[in-house]
Order: sequence, then C-alpha cells, then structure tokens
Amino acid sequence: MHHAISGVLCLIFDRLFIFDSYSSRYGKGTHRAVNRLNIFARKVSKNNTCDCFILKCDIKKFFDSINQEILINLIKKQIQDENTIWLLQGIIKSFNKGIPLGNVTSQIFANIYLNELDHFAKRHLKIKYYIRYCDDFVILSGNKLYLENLIIKIDNFLENNLKLSLHPNKIIIKKYHQGIDFLGYVSFPYHRILRIKTKHRIIKKINIKIKNLRENKVSKKSFNQTMQSYLGVLKHCNSYKLGKKIVNHAKGLTFFYEKL
Repeated sequence: MHHAISGVLCLIFDRLFIFDSYSSRYGKGTHRAVNRLNIFARKVSKNNTCDCFILKCDIKKFFDSINQEILINLIKKQIQDENTIWLLQGIIKSFNKGIPLGNVTSQIFANIYLNELDHFAKRHLKIKYYIRYCDDFVILSGNKLYLENLIIKIDNFLENNLKLSLHPNKIIIKKYHQGIDFLGYVSFPYHRILRIKTKHRIIKKINIKIKNLRENKVSKKSFNQTMQSYLGVLKHCNSYKLGKKIVNHAKGLTFFYEKL
C-alpha cells in the first residue's frame, strides 16, 4: 500500500518540485546531483579561472524534526479528496514524531516538506546555483560574503516556516579546489574521489559479503550483483586503486571474474 501511495504522491507533487531537487525522483539521483554540482562550479569559476565558493548545509535531525501538522497542511494544498487526506493523515500520525528514515513514503514526504525551502531559495532569495538532495544542500557563488549572509536567512526561514534548523556543525564554506564533500563523493575541479567513510563502508560490506558467500549465506548471483553495484559506483569517480582492491578481495572467485 505504501508503494502505491508514494507513487500517487509523486505524480501529484513532482511537477511542483524545482529542477535541482534530486532525491527519490525519476531521472534524478546522487550521481546526477554531483554532476550538476560540477557543471555549476565550472560556470561560477568560469572554467576554473576564478574563485568558486560552495556553501554546504544539512538540516539537524531532519526526519525526526518534521512537524506532522505542517506536512499535512502542505499536502492539503494540493489534495482535496477527504478519503485520501484521511488515509495520509493516518500514515503520518502513526509515527510517534516526525517521519521515519527509510519508510517508502518518507522520501516523498521529505520532498514535499523541503519543497518549501527550495522555492524560498529560488524565488525569494533568487539563488541561481542551488542543489538539494534530501536534507543536504549546496549553494555556489563567486562571493563568499554572499554565501555567509544566506545562512541566517535560510535558518530563519526553516525555523519560522518548517520548525527546522540547520545543523550548526555542518555548515561549511569551501573553495571548489579544496574539495567539496557531497553525497559520498569529494569533487575537485579536475577529478572526483570517494569520501573516505564511503570507501571504508564499501570495503567493510564487501568483506561481509565474501564471508557470507563462503558460508553459503548468500548466492553467487547476489554476490555478483553486489560487486557489480560497487564497481558501478566507482565508475563515477577517480578510483582505479580502489576498484583494483575490490577485485583483489574477490580473488579466486572465478565466477565473479567472468562478469568483469
């Protein structure tokens, strides 16, 4: 049922979302968001000939902090059918507070909620280079002071309109050439690498998967799918050494090599 409801909400609300909202939307996703960041950075820096500053923020305890009444009212603006509203209210009110991370309807609820921030950023603040993926967002500019002045405006909007706040320890302004950590990758003007935590997590999961395979807890097909998935992630960054390390982890598993 939740999958069906999520699909219907996507059909209704997706047309209202800004282009540069990338979470849980058809044709979007993390890789497109990171590519868009690189495109924006090249424009701001005039092909890396000028400074490009990037403000990166995320929202403190986002899913737990979503105000259920505000979310319901935002949904009511687009849906008037009483039975549908009754059903959605039942889903939302079934959570103790906020909405749960990982629930199939949570991602569309999150997009509906933060669509308010997106339109504030684009329409009111007139921010040209803005990208959001769930509760992480970046803003690019050649003017560092401009970005600094945006922080309080955005934080005030979140507090006054959505009962949210920026995570104070995760507000970062960096020059593009210093590397911007966004959605699992660290992007630089001429290359992109995996975030160290992401790299360690991949190696850890592969070790577990190999152990489970050897103990016959997972199938060869499942193992291959996992390995191909991780190698697919690496295609989006400069990661030859890590790719080689992953293959070495699977040394001796001939059925895996046949897939490469």
